[in-house]
Amino acid sequence: MNSVFPRKIDVASFLFAALLASFAANSQPVFPPRQINVVVPMAGGTADVLARLVAPKLAQALSTTVIVDSRPGAGGNIATDHVAKGPQDGSLLLVGVNAPLVVNNTLFKNLPYDPVRDFSPVTMGVSTSQYLVVHPSLPVYSVKDFVAYVKAHPGFPYASVGTGGASHLTMEMFRTQADLQMTHVPYRGAGPALTDLVAGNVKAAFLVPGNALPYVASGRLRLIASSGRQRVAATPDVPTMIESGFDNFEAIAWIGFLVRSGTPSSVVQRYHGELTKILQMPEVRTRLAEMQFEVAPGTPGAFSAFMKEEIARWGAVIKATGVTAE
Repeated sequence: MNSVFPRKIDVASFLFAALLASFAANSQPVFPPRQINVVVPMAGGTADVLARLVAPKLAQALSTTVIVDSRPGAGGNIATDHVAKGPQDGSLLLVGVNAPLVVNNTLFKNLPYDPVRDFSPVTMGVSTSQYLVVHPSLPVYSVKDFVAYVKAHPGFPYASVGTGGASHLTMEMFRTQADLQMTHVPYRGAGPALTDLVAGNVKAAFLVPGNALPYVASGRLRLIASSGRQRVAATPDVPTMIESGFDNFEAIAWIGFLVRSGTPSSVVQRYHGELTKILQMPEVRTRLAEMQFEVAPGTPGAFSAFMKEEIARWGAVIKATGVTAE
């Protein structure tokens, strides 16, 4: 009897362990799912272009349906919150941008999601400097000229793409550092902002190269400076804000990919591998280069650390400038 009893316990333990392993395996989400939604927080613009470049190639790589799901509104909060409260199975892939993932953390008092806690970064996608551009009617050809002109014209109107985004906060950082009196005129997208800027209804803006360069080429806007640490390759003669006397001035626009936190690490790693390959494809790089965006994939850990640094940096800018959600 004593020799049989332990053997029965061993068999029971084995069956119980096998049952647990089977349950754990069955509880893991099947990836890829039947459909993946690539969620975009802004209508049009580079984020939308990037999503539509990636979607068909991701569908081919994963042998599943991938659609672009545009959900604009509330400074990107609607789309971002949709993913934050979505399933943890990788079926929602967020095209993440600066405003809802970094800026809005400070700008909004009651943000419905936490950009650090509620997301698992997959990879950075692209990044770029911005350009300070002015209407060509202004007698302004350098940052020094611009500062002098604005000081002589208090209340000088400038355009931005939305409130709290890179376009807005970059100019506010400049306004604060140069001690300028300016009037902020926000627009619901790059298109309306450019229309009024080219018409001369507003006189200046910080814009990403893809939006600004076509109008510069036609003489309807003038380039003054760029906002990154290095000059933009397409315009090597245009100085940076740092070169123009603002030693601590750096502001880049970026786009990355994220999933909801709690998504299995195997799914995050699969996405990371596939997206990195797609971003390095010649046709993708060429299209993004035409918009002056640099392909910049990295590890999930590096993207996570970058986001935390950006939240702290832009949070300090928002508090210093007094910018509020309008």
